[in-house]
Amino acid sequence: MPCRGRRFPPSAMAAPGGTGMVPVLPGLYVGGAESCSSPEALAAAGVVAVLTVDAEEPPAVPGVRAMHVRARDEPGADLLSRLDECAALIPLPTARSPQPAPFIPLPSSRSPQPAPLSPLFSRPRRRVNPGFQRQLKLYEAMGCAVDTSSVLYKRYRLEMLSERLSEPQDLPREVFAVDPTTVCQTLNTEVLYRCRKCRRALFRSSSILSHTEGIGPTAFAHKRITDSARLSGNSQEKCTSYFIEPVQWMEPALLGVMEGQLLCPKCTSKLGSFSWRGDQCSCGRWVTPAFQIHKSRVDEVRTLPVGNFQSAKT
Repeated sequence: MPCRGRRFPPSAMAAPGGTGMVPVLPGLYVGGAESCSSPEALAAAGVVAVLTVDAEEPPAVPGVRAMHVRARDEPGADLLSRLDECAALIPLPTARSPQPAPFIPLPSSRSPQPAPLSPLFSRPRRRVNPGFQRQLKLYEAMGCAVDTSSVLYKRYRLEMLSERLSEPQDLPREVFAVDPTTVCQTLNTEVLYRCRKCRRALFRSSSILSHTEGIGPTAFAHKRITDSARLSGNSQEKCTSYFIEPVQWMEPALLGVMEGQLLCPKCTSKLGSFSWRGDQCSCGRWVTPAFQIHKSRVDEVRTLPVGNFQSAKT
C-alpha cells in the first residue's frame, strides 16, 4: 500500500520479507496490508493517504484518506485503468512543496518490496507480478496518464481481452473503433482505407496497430517455404497486411468464434482474417490477437486541401 509522509524511522521499518512499511522515495512507503493495522505507526510516519490494492478492502484508518483498488495478485489483473486515480491520490512531493506521505499496502500474498504503484515512483522491483510490471511500463510510456487513443493502450486492452476469451459471445463496446461511415473524417489528419472493390470505407489510420518488424522468411521455416518464395519475398514489402483494432462492422463476424474471415460488409469480398489466438505477419512477427486486412484489398484515401475546397487523393 502506498502512503505519503516523512521518512520512517529505522526502528519502524521491517526487515526484507516482513510486513512493515518500506520507504521507496522520500514521503512514499509500501508494505503489507497488515501495516495499516497500526494507526500509531502511520501517524508517526506522517501518513495522510493509504492506497490498498487487494482482493479485500481493509478497515478504515481514522484521520487518513483511503482508496481501495479491488484486484487479485495475478498477472491478468487490470490495474492500468485505475492508475490515474491512484496517482491523483498520492502525488509526489517536490522540493518546493513537500507533502505528507502516502502508503501502498501490497496484496498480503507478497512481501513488501520497493515497488510503487505508479512508474512516477519507479525503483528497482523484485517479486512484483510480471503483469503489473508490464502495466507500469506501459503507463510510463503513455506519459504517466491513461491514453485510450494510444496504440499501446489499444493493443494492451485487446491482449487482456484475448487472454480471458474462450468463445466470445459478448464483447465490450469500447473495444470497437467507430465505423468510418458513421462519422466525418478529420481533415488532413487521418488516412481513410476503403475496400478496393466497392469503395466502402473500412477503417482509419488511427486504428492501425503497428508492430516491430519480424525476422523475415526464417520465421516461417516450419512451413517449409520454398527458395523461390524466399527470393520473391526479399523484393517485396515485408508486411503485406495491416493489423488493426476491431471496427464496429466486424462485430457480427467476431461473436461466438475465435477465428475466421473478415469480409467487406458491403460487397462481401474477402479482406483478411482474424484470430483471438494470434497470427503471423508476413514479416515473421507473431501478433496477438490478430485482425489483419490485406493491403492488396484496400486503397488509401487522403484528404488534401485545394483552396477552400477539399479533394480526395487515392
